[in-house]
Amino acid sequence: MNRRRSIASINVGQIAVASLLLTGLASSAVQAGSPSSSNPQGYKAISMKADLAHRSPAIHWPAGFEPDKADLFAHNEQLINASCERVWTHIVDAGKWPAWYPNSRDVQIQGGEPVLQDGSVFRWTTFGLAIESKVHEYVPNQRLGWYGYAPGAQPSFYHSWYLEPKGAMCRVVMDEAGIGKDAAGLRQSDETLMHRGHALWLATLKWVAEAK
Repeated sequence: MNRRRSIASINVGQIAVASLLLTGLASSAVQAGSPSSSNPQGYKAISMKADLAHRSPAIHWPAGFEPDKADLFAHNEQLINASCERVWTHIVDAGKWPAWYPNSRDVQIQGGEPVLQDGSVFRWTTFGLAIESKVHEYVPNQRLGWYGYAPGAQPSFYHSWYLEPKGAMCRVVMDEAGIGKDAAGLRQSDETLMHRGHALWLATLKWVAEAK
């Protein structure tokens, strides 16, 4: 089959299963520490403390968002059988996220840019919340980081991507830190929700990047 197969042709069953992850991962199996699908070493995501212990030292954190000072933190990673260049094209093509990542909607890059670039501002809905994000770090095929906040408010989250070639494959690390009352409230109500949402993101990124 042609390698340029459209995202829409990805197996519908896979996306349906992925959709269930976001709500279903709140099940007792995960709370009991079943292995995370986002970590090839079988890391068990049962708490923010566990995520902090596995955080990536390669991430560049802006001042105020250091993980050990955050009110909420999640670490995820995934080994993908595709080049980092190929994986990168799917990450920066934000307008197409909703086609393969069920936890994203209404993604609009401000200024008419076709894909995310250094300094890009985009608005979207994730975890049911309408937010604005601004790209802070941009190293093609390797690093992407953005602030997340309610439009008009100060940044309260920082989301980072780090891509590392592993032979013909790509190790993708996703770490995010949140500060302030909203982050603290989410930690109190559902500490691993962000981790589970990111596990879904990496699982569906793997499917779309590996599609032939």
